Amino acid sequence: MLPPASSRSAFLGLAIALAGCAGPPVLEKQVIGYDEVTSRLDQKLLLLNIARVDNGRPVHFTSTSSIAATFDWTTTLGAGGQINRVSSANFLDLNIGTSASENPTFSIVPLSGEAFTQRILTAFQDKTFEFLVFQGGAIDRVMRLLAAGIEVQDDSGRFVRFMENNPRQPREYEEFRRVAMHLRSLNDSRRLFVRSLVFEEKIVANFKGPVSPEDFNNAYKAGLEWRQQPDGTFDLTRLVAGRVVVTNYDPMSLSDEKRFELNEKIRKNPRGFVYVDIRPGSPGGDLPVHGAIKLRSMLQMLVFVANGLRDAPEFDVAPDARTGMITENPRTTLGIDVSPTAPTRAIASVEFAGTYYSVANTRWDRATFAMLGDLFQTAVGEVKDVGVPITIAK
Repeated sequence: MLPPASSRSAFLGLAIALAGCAGPPVLEKQVIGYDEVTSRLDQKLLLLNIARVDNGRPVHFTSTSSIAATFDWTTTLGAGGQINRVSSANFLDLNIGTSASENPTFSIVPLSGEAFTQRILTAFQDKTFEFLVFQGGAIDRVMRLLAAGIEVQDDSGRFVRFMENNPRQPREYEEFRRVAMHLRSLNDSRRLFVRSLVFEEKIVANFKGPVSPEDFNNAYKAGLEWRQQPDGTFDLTRLVAGRVVVTNYDPMSLSDEKRFELNEKIRKNPRGFVYVDIRPGSPGGDLPVHGAIKLRSMLQMLVFVANGLRDAPEFDVAPDARTGMITENPRTTLGIDVSPTAPTRAIASVEFAGTYYSVANTRWDRATFAMLGDLFQTAVGEVKDVGVPITIAK
């Protein structure tokens, strides 16, 4: 005997509700799971390439360019009845079930080719340095990881000497470390400026006019501005963000003309240099520095970290007596623990040639490793046309 129509509707509604309850949690769990796996893979690839360099092997990268997963939710509803001849009562057996399945497809891309190689070998630009410091990265951490050294220059911008960020050059390395700590002290006390030079660039000068309202509106839409001068002529100008500077004085305190001239002088160096000008007479000026921070490429950073394990380990450097308070001064830029056994703690690690490489479990090292990951993502950019994808369907 079938249940009445109202009961059948209730059963159907219950089945649909169960399916709706099962679907979203499964989807949420799987999406978060894929994200965590992708993140762990990126960390392991970085450690793997550090291990490769440490063992004299070439670096190689692979990226999971896409994950496409199809999710199926199935609901089953069964109802049966029987008649009890003794009591004349009807009994209803109700069976409701839900199930979920997924069919993921992974596209794995070996990163190779000329375009990718250039990105790995090309030095980072000054905007990357500015971004990391602006986002709250400790400037000495950024310098120790990202900088190959400091070019000391004279007032005209000519090269004088180099402070290499390399323990194989102990005197230069110590001097570089002390400058990095000095800049950290100034930055922590809000007396350091790390920013792009902003100035007005004249596109049209001494235009006799007239300039119509429509001209003003069109210029505004294009990011330009007409300005009338005291002699009645007009200049068409635009704001330009130039090169990045690190100074112990506010660059905006300079006249617009001075900022333009400074930017023109800095442009003699490639984008992989960050201008530094710590002047006497301003905060921290008793340890003056005039020159440019030379930035590394992604490959150079990996080699630097790997060399620090055995070939060229870093060593302790005390701050200069003229430097203010320093809250952090670790010996190593990025500590990597090497062990024959897997680490017991939950931290990024990878096995290579029977040895386990893992990030040292300190706040400094975890933050530095996270920065290295951010820089790798910046260097790689969008994964496109860098290799033949390998598709794996589960």
